Amino acid sequence: MEKQIEKAVNAALAQFESISGKSVGEFQDKISTVFDSEKGFMDKVADLDAAFDDEPSLENLREVFFDLLMVNFFSEDVHKLEEDYLETPEWEEIENQTIDRGTELLNVLLYIQECEDEDIQPELEDFLKEFLLVDEDEFQDEHRIYEDMIANQVLMESNVEEISKVAASLSEESEIGDLFYPVMCFFLQTTPEEDEVQEVINYSQEPDFDAVVYSMLVAFNEGE
Repeated sequence: MEKQIEKAVNAALAQFESISGKSVGEFQDKISTVFDSEKGFMDKVADLDAAFDDEPSLENLREVFFDLLMVNFFSEDVHKLEEDYLETPEWEEIENQTIDRGTELLNVLLYIQECEDEDIQPELEDFLKEFLLVDEDEFQDEHRIYEDMIANQVLMESNVEEISKVAASLSEESEIGDLFYPVMCFFLQTTPEEDEVQEVINYSQEPDFDAVVYSMLVAFNEGE
């Protein structure tokens, strides 16, 4: 497993344990085995799903961990394969099979990696305009998906409580609704102190998801 991703996995599961009071040590071992495996990507996906099938209390994190598995593939596994593998019919078939998997968190994770490569700090405006290119005509799908974040960029001058209020007011049809609170909190506080993490937990409507995702992003952003 890529070290940055290992930190993110460990931080996420530690936060889940802290909030829920449930031990997930056995699950964590299974996840490590999946990510470290030399199997093909779809076999890893099957093993990841099997681990979540055995741990229903973590079901709401299944697709988030799929995102991490995908990033790990891009960071580690793809270098062991033939050059230009991502342009082969085999990878195209994998993309077709997994088109409904994962979440928009994948884009945030890839953006954080790009920030690390360019030695800059993650910022919401940069993510939206320079990474997702939401202002460009050919990227209007992204504009539609991230519309609620685009419309609420002023929250970066506010606080976690205000983010929570806006998150609670979003339409059920919002395509970024589930991730709005933890991702906006991350862009507000990318390197939080302990009391700031607790604030994110306190204002969350679903802390066993929001705080886990937030902690995952913070740890991922810390790098190796």
